[in-house]
Amino acid sequence: MVSTEIVAPSLYSCEVTHVRRSPISNRFDYKGSYWLVDFDQLPHPGGLLGRVSRISADDHLDMRSEAEAAGIVAERMYMLAAARTLGYVFNPISVFWCFDAEGHHTGTLAEVHNTYGGRHAYVLDARGGSWADVDKALYVSPFYPVDGRYYIKADPPTDSVSLTVRLEREGDEPFVATLRGQRRQPTFINVMIGALRYPALRTSARIRWQALRLWWRGLTVQPR
Repeated sequence: MVSTEIVAPSLYSCEVTHVRRSPISNRFDYKGSYWLVDFDQLPHPGGLLGRVSRISADDHLDMRSEAEAAGIVAERMYMLAAARTLGYVFNPISVFWCFDAEGHHTGTLAEVHNTYGGRHAYVLDARGGSWADVDKALYVSPFYPVDGRYYIKADPPTDSVSLTVRLEREGDEPFVATLRGQRRQPTFINVMIGALRYPALRTSARIRWQALRLWWRGLTVQPR
């Protein structure tokens, strides 16, 4: 039976796909382990587990202030993000779903990190899994300038999680990134397997390797 309930904390075994159609066609897939947590009640495992996999509010912007500034009621805020593994953290995108005291979905936010240490919060005014659109405001890929518009669809996570980000620029084919995953129990074994098989450093290294390959194939690096 498929559950439509949000359960936190939970783990999601995910596959992330990047598709670039122009000026060079390229597809990049990688797997990862993501946590869904109540942002006000972050898990704090001790011992070996805490050293291997840890989630800290310090690794993120003050998303409650971002929600408040946008007028979003957030009595409860759920965050989907990768954990700090083996002391290193890298979250290309984290998603925050906000709910009021009655459990109604009131808004969604996304926090984007680049490989240069920059980060930016986007307020998505979509409801019920519809598409939201925002102006791009952070330098992310070294081959795209800071222009264009993101179209983002982030369904509230249940048994599965689904996220699609499409970047559209004038005169260019859209760049599309997707994240798809299935929920798992955050048992000791599952957390350890996710952290050791898909550490944050591995994700960061694979993204940089893809950038190097695209540069070698002729893409021009855009200034920050």
